[in-house]
Amino acid sequence: MGVDLEGLAYEHGPALLRFAYLLTGDRDAAQDLTQAVFEKLGRRGSADIEDLPVYARRALVNLHRTEWRRTAVRRRSLVRLAGLADTHPHDRDPVDATYVRDAVGQALGVLPARQRAAIVLRYYEDRDDRQIADLLGCRPATVRSLLARGRAALRSELAGLLEPEDGGDR
Repeated sequence: MGVDLEGLAYEHGPALLRFAYLLTGDRDAAQDLTQAVFEKLGRRGSADIEDLPVYARRALVNLHRTEWRRTAVRRRSLVRLAGLADTHPHDRDPVDATYVRDAVGQALGVLPARQRAAIVLRYYEDRDDRQIADLLGCRPATVRSLLARGRAALRSELAGLLEPEDGGDR
């Protein structure tokens, strides 16, 4: 008996696609990644998977990591990725939710794949260390390290964009 792909797609497809988007930072790449996971599940041909959504998320993380490694894409600076070179970031309203969301998305794109996955699993999926470790195939201590390094990198990337340059009183 095969995997119930139709049921998985209907019940968990949108959440898996959102998760893939957060991993990739790109709508098309997220759709491709999600499709690849469904194809992988379809080829699997057995129903011995205990928890399909967890298996699918793990497959998303693994396929994303593999693709990220294979292409060895070197991320450019946050300013170039965000296309902000022609506009000083402090000319924008720092409380503008769209700007902040875009800045965070671009900052996530700078992180290595494992750090990004850990950050997304913790703060988007609200997973604990053990669950993240299971999905990433590592120990909980490694998850804590990935989260700490990821948060530090995000703070560094976002500091210049979200805080005034003059260091004035707030």
